[in-house]
Amino acid sequence: MTHILALWGSTLFQPSRTATVWRNLNPFWGEEYTLHLPLDFHHLAFYVLDEDTIGHDDIIGKISLSKETIASASPRGIDSWLNLSHVDPDEEVQGEIHLDVKLLAEAQGPRLRCHIIEARDLAPRDLSGTSDPFARIFWGSQSLETVTIKKTRFPHWDEVLELHGEEGPLRVEVWDWDMVGKNDFLGMVEFSPDVLLQCPPSGWFRLLPFASAEEDAGGKLGALRLKVRLAEERILPSVYYQPLIELLVESVLSPAQDDTVTPLAMLDEVSSGESRQDIATQLVKIFLGRGLAVPLLDYLNLQEVSRTTDPNTLFRSNSLASKSMEQFMKLVGTPYLHEVLKPCVNRIFEEKKYIELDPCKIELTRTRRISFKGTLSEEHVRENSLGLLTGYLGEILEAITASVDKCPPAMRVAFRQLHQRVEERFPETEHEDVKYVAISGFLFLRFFAPAILTPKLFDLRDHHADPQTSRSLLLLAKAVQSIGNLGQQLGRGKEQWMVPLHPFLLQNCGRPLSHIFKAQPRLLFPPSAVIKEGYLHLRKAETGALVPRFAFKKRYFCLSSETFSYSKAPEWQVRTSIPVCRICAVERVDENAFQQPHMMQVITKNRDGQLDTLYIHLVVGHPQKTVFPGMLPSCHPGTFRGNRWTCCLQQDRTVQGCSRTHSAVTLGDWSDPLDPDAEAQMVYRQLLLGRDKLRWVWGSVRGGRRL
Repeated sequence: MTHILALWGSTLFQPSRTATVWRNLNPFWGEEYTLHLPLDFHHLAFYVLDEDTIGHDDIIGKISLSKETIASASPRGIDSWLNLSHVDPDEEVQGEIHLDVKLLAEAQGPRLRCHIIEARDLAPRDLSGTSDPFARIFWGSQSLETVTIKKTRFPHWDEVLELHGEEGPLRVEVWDWDMVGKNDFLGMVEFSPDVLLQCPPSGWFRLLPFASAEEDAGGKLGALRLKVRLAEERILPSVYYQPLIELLVESVLSPAQDDTVTPLAMLDEVSSGESRQDIATQLVKIFLGRGLAVPLLDYLNLQEVSRTTDPNTLFRSNSLASKSMEQFMKLVGTPYLHEVLKPCVNRIFEEKKYIELDPCKIELTRTRRISFKGTLSEEHVRENSLGLLTGYLGEILEAITASVDKCPPAMRVAFRQLHQRVEERFPETEHEDVKYVAISGFLFLRFFAPAILTPKLFDLRDHHADPQTSRSLLLLAKAVQSIGNLGQQLGRGKEQWMVPLHPFLLQNCGRPLSHIFKAQPRLLFPPSAVIKEGYLHLRKAETGALVPRFAFKKRYFCLSSETFSYSKAPEWQVRTSIPVCRICAVERVDENAFQQPHMMQVITKNRDGQLDTLYIHLVVGHPQKTVFPGMLPSCHPGTFRGNRWTCCLQQDRTVQGCSRTHSAVTLGDWSDPLDPDAEAQMVYRQLLLGRDKLRWVWGSVRGGRRL
């Protein structure tokens, strides 16, 4: 049972974890992750773990790649087999130490003065989630120690240690003191004699492990094939991106007569198949944050429909319009997707039925059972598989057709506008089905079918399916694709063994799904509509007070388009209500602030104009993106305890936040927040990469071919 946990900088700030491959010495994941790394990260570590359902996972080995190694492999990055290294879990380090070192020349010999000020974000070594750190310095044959500070990961020593008459490197180690047993190593830094003489260290230094911890095991622990590419983006202040965002918005809200010179048309022109999906994602996020995602899709779809002459090729390519619709459905429709597909997908995983229609792939040995009949015949296997497939398909189709009230209003409005654009472009009677094929193509071929094929990638399951279940999901996804094509491609392909399923598919292709796309209000959430509700744990931040874990209280919350309220229970009459207009920021809290994940903070402005903070530990399921007006430009991702912020160590409670806020929040899942500056930067980078092609296009439009 093997999986990978990817970290950076030896800190568990935002780990990414693959699915578990069960009972396999040669696991294959085939998963791709995008990690947003801080600028000061120094290495990226990949840990291969053996999952243990009881107790902690066992570490098999790790691969550590320095920032310089990854950067030097650009632009294609690293793509190779790398040997795993031994790992001692007790010697995995994280955090930084603040030092001020001076080497003084005196008549009696050199004197080293090491001012050990503080450390931050140390690894937790005790069951309480903290450590009892002390620092120890070595210079030549001499050593000194600081005092031990109990139960903290952010110790403040402010001690000056002095050593006399030695030469050599300076090593500063940090340890966790234990009353019983040996002390635990927390990290070290080392400075050569040349550095001490020429440029005495002063500032924050990242703690490093002992050199022996990174030794290659010579392949004895196995090897891991990785493809790693580093792309550095420097995000400027918001004011620099406003002209670009305004141009993008203007091209949608006030389209020009000549649509070939709009920023969106240029993006479609210069983006390739590889980058088009990324560009589509960034565009949808930019317009989603402004409440203009549906107008964006309508504009792109209109351009796509207008230049299509053959209705059979409509939206069949990976154009900017197709990719934008696809990413929009993923961003907005994930909770709806889970509501519709999860019961049936879970049933398929739990039942583990053998399903196969292809005679070339049927394995009769898998159908052997203990009975007087012995092994089933090939015909019995196909007949049984057909019954199982139609049963699963019927369940999914019933869930879709009954999901009128669950389909997000924004998706229904987008589909209705698409229906109208296609109908206006192809009004002929022989093209009556084109407007339905366009919609079902997005909904079934690009939304439901991929999720059925790979549930793990859509968070429908925690693990990938075994080979037998994967085959069942593949057959089911093929059937759903046929329904998305309204049965127009049935019998034309090479898979004639699917013919027994055709009557069921043709019968259900005619089931009315158009009611899902009927006209809806253009507001994503009508006034007072409930956006999300469920249980959470919360605690108000109090001035000068420590907020322990057990101080959080369980409450039932309700988020609407107007208020955020909570009470002891759903039926409780006494409720605390916060108007949405007073919410200034909703941001993630660093895990080390409370020693637990999934923490967030809601910053509100009270009637006196003062800012109040509410800390929340989420226990709800699917995320929900919501845009709040009047957002603060920055906030603190930590908490104020011990007369200082745990994030930036500032001692002023009212000091400006050290982390930039996002324009929209995701309740329950912070892996993909809206960030208009980063999104605009990626759009700008794509335009910059295609500037030569843009010059040619602009010259052609003006009548002169200019390179």
